[in-house]
Amino acid sequence: MNRIKVFLKHPNKKSIPKMVKEILVLLVKKREIPFYYFKYLYRKDAIDYLDHLSLKEQRKLQYDKSLHNQDYVSVINNKLYFALLNKNDLIKTPKLIAYNYKSSFFHNDTLIHISTEKELIHFFEKIFNNQNVDGVFLRPHSDYGGHGCFKITKDNFIKELKVKSKILINGNFVHTEVIKQHDSINQIHSKSINTIRIITLLTPQKEVEIISVSIRFGVGDSVVDNASSGGFFVGVDLNDGILQSKGHYLPQFGGGEITRHPDSGFVFAGFKIPYYKEACESVKSGVKVIPDGLIGWDVAITPDGPVIIETNAEPHIQICNIISGGLLKNKHVKNLIEELKTKAK
Repeated sequence: MNRIKVFLKHPNKKSIPKMVKEILVLLVKKREIPFYYFKYLYRKDAIDYLDHLSLKEQRKLQYDKSLHNQDYVSVINNKLYFALLNKNDLIKTPKLIAYNYKSSFFHNDTLIHISTEKELIHFFEKIFNNQNVDGVFLRPHSDYGGHGCFKITKDNFIKELKVKSKILINGNFVHTEVIKQHDSINQIHSKSINTIRIITLLTPQKEVEIISVSIRFGVGDSVVDNASSGGFFVGVDLNDGILQSKGHYLPQFGGGEITRHPDSGFVFAGFKIPYYKEACESVKSGVKVIPDGLIGWDVAITPDGPVIIETNAEPHIQICNIISGGLLKNKHVKNLIEELKTKAK
């Protein structure tokens, strides 16, 4: 319903005759009813509408069995499996402190049963006394979009656990160290770790190509940056790591465009992501460890370089369409889509 309202109220829509014409062209060329047109392509600045992946084409990238190995996907999409895989630094990730399956908590290879708030407070008291961390970030094992994430800090953990104890004991969470964000990114927004979403494509020739890069920012006091949780995204130039001039909210959050962060007022245009080349190299190296066909890598930039927070086997392709003016402009994506369509015949 929100998406319909955004479409109806948008001040910069194409004319009705133009929209009807484009929808009919898409219907013929894409061989599907282009419902996705009303997410973004109705806008006047969406010029190259035929270069946007249709919903069927997006699903081919996300789910085609020739691109994805289910064993890899299970690791990519599960935050605990991914963290356990990298305990020996195969991929540089935040330190795994502990994890739990409801009341069963695992720390230092030891199982501890916790069923009360008092026991939980004692558990985290020991962690903060024994671990050199100022905070622990907790994420559900397999949820998406930043949903269910929260932070426990060394200075206020008792107060915070009194609020979150039932949620924690009744859920499944990965507990990792809270990392420090690079100062230049903190200037834009410091309440959340603002991650770069880098999408890798493993071509049929087994070469790793980066096909899309964006950075997500949180807003207000949110500790997560995900666009699907109310944050927004800004496209990044693939070659030099410089931000585009406009940020975008998803349609369910109004679909608006902004040129500066709503909290800090920081202007996006011209900002260069620190350690950008190193971030790109880190995900390319990651594909050697998990050689799946399409992976979305969420990379944080610390004062010492990039750290990979998590991975996603079904990254948000619509975001890639928006920031690139259509993902089919990328020759690797275009060739792959044509190949997948040929195989399906």
